[in-house]
Amino acid sequence: MSVQGRIRHLGGTKVKRALAVQAALEWAFRVERAQLELPLPKDMSEEGFGFGMEYVLIQRARLGCKVDSGGHKSQSYIHEDAEVVAATLAGMPDSLGGKRMAIYVAELARAGITPDWMPGVVPRCVPLQTKNNQHGDRATTIVVGTERVKTRGKWRTVELLACPITWRPHPEQIASARRGYDDWWQALDWVRDGLIGGGMLREVEVTTAMPRVRPWVTAKPTKS
Repeated sequence: MSVQGRIRHLGGTKVKRALAVQAALEWAFRVERAQLELPLPKDMSEEGFGFGMEYVLIQRARLGCKVDSGGHKSQSYIHEDAEVVAATLAGMPDSLGGKRMAIYVAELARAGITPDWMPGVVPRCVPLQTKNNQHGDRATTIVVGTERVKTRGKWRTVELLACPITWRPHPEQIASARRGYDDWWQALDWVRDGLIGGGMLREVEVTTAMPRVRPWVTAKPTKS
């Protein structure tokens, strides 16, 4: 059911449906199947929201003309508020990732998921390689030198062995995942401000609510 079917009326007055920006994006791309295919005008400034009234109105018409081959809803109609959400996202400035970030945000919204910031993951020190024999899994060792030792009155040369280790997952993997989440959060914050400030939504009202910022700061690591 589209948002039209869920708008409440109080005393004959239409009440807008309140959605957080992440929910609004998921509704636009996942439910209404809005399309993100708009080029960013070359003369558009990266400052501000990156779109004007005329731009959104033009792109609204372009967004509505593409037919999506999947799903059960009527493909001849995409809710105009969903088109505004898509057009707003299409104006993502380069300072926040530009078209690539817009596509990334749209793909996540269409899938209904949040970026994986690797919650609860802590790096573990593990052998770089292991080998299996009759005694089970053993860490692979390498020769790092030799030493002369005296045993039973005789001098012998013995090899010095070491076990190369690594961190899994590597701390940089975790840091990269969390930078990605933070970039996504900043993009949503920009879209939220644009939708609220633009005032072009007719039946949906985007609230100020946002996903958690840097959730790993308060998340407790899990034991592995």
